[in-house]
Amino acid sequence: MAFFGQSSTATNVSNAAADKDIEVADPPPDSISSLGFSPVADYLAVRVYEVGANGQTQGKAMYQHQAPVLSVCWNKDGTKIISGGCDNAARLFDVQTGQSSQVAQHDAPIKAVRAIETPQGGILATGSWDKTLRYWDLRSSTPISTVQLPERVYTMDVVYPLLVVGTAERHISIFNLTNPTTPYKTMISPLKWQTRVVSCFPSSNGFAVGSVEGRVAIQYVDEKDSQSNFSFKCHRRDSQPGNKDQSLVFAVNDITFHPVHGTFSTCGSDGTVNYWDKDARTRLKSFDPFPGPVSTTAFNRTGSIFAYAISYDWSKGHTGMTPSHPNKIMLHATKDDEVKKRPAKR
Repeated sequence: MAFFGQSSTATNVSNAAADKDIEVADPPPDSISSLGFSPVADYLAVRVYEVGANGQTQGKAMYQHQAPVLSVCWNKDGTKIISGGCDNAARLFDVQTGQSSQVAQHDAPIKAVRAIETPQGGILATGSWDKTLRYWDLRSSTPISTVQLPERVYTMDVVYPLLVVGTAERHISIFNLTNPTTPYKTMISPLKWQTRVVSCFPSSNGFAVGSVEGRVAIQYVDEKDSQSNFSFKCHRRDSQPGNKDQSLVFAVNDITFHPVHGTFSTCGSDGTVNYWDKDARTRLKSFDPFPGPVSTTAFNRTGSIFAYAISYDWSKGHTGMTPSHPNKIMLHATKDDEVKKRPAKR
């Protein structure tokens, strides 16, 4: 763990610029694949940044993996950060002591880590390209249990008691964490192309799926709610202005639900961010295109700050990664009219 230059990482925001999105100083030098806000304070993890009331940011800490980090999360009380990556390991960083330690191991890169708060206490779920989901008690070096999955894990999300895993070949495994080792339901994604992201509803009764084809599907878990399932196009662009053909299709890189209103954001390879209301089936806001793909997003615990990363998303493979690609983390102060639900359409 190392602290990085505090004098260079403060970005003060004048009142005149208060409505503009704020760039986090001293961002990581490589592609940004995951962001996570603390559940108890405005600390943002990718590196660890403190976000002040006026949007100023200050680097607080860094710790190392042996290979790229793919996923990050916080525990419930905001004292620990857990990350997983291409070194096949998950590491825990203790915010209070500044110490990091390895807490999980797989046979291939760990694509997703999620802290789970159960009635019995906290555990860690890790999903890997070795086609397994593993549950860990952080006090032990061996997993509580290992669940075999049909394919490599591409994405995972948890809102207790719901855990959803999306894998290669469009498989989706849905778990009720009161019985965490046996899928409650398995399905093939309703979207026809590769799954990029799954995100659980705050109400834990369903989830959203995003794919490389610029589509999102809204899925409820129980059959009684299936009439509310639907999918829609997003992150598409006309080949020429006025064509209305939407022939340019971009990957949906992340889906993040607002913690208060239950609306959600999508971001994509087209360099745009949208806010949506799934119940009214409408778009609430669209951000103008950015100078590169938007790779990942996060709301803070109150939903008043929206963080997004402008970074190469590997949608064009290794050859698409050029030195000119930006790496930026931006902060947007959300307004109620952007994220509040609209009256449902009749």
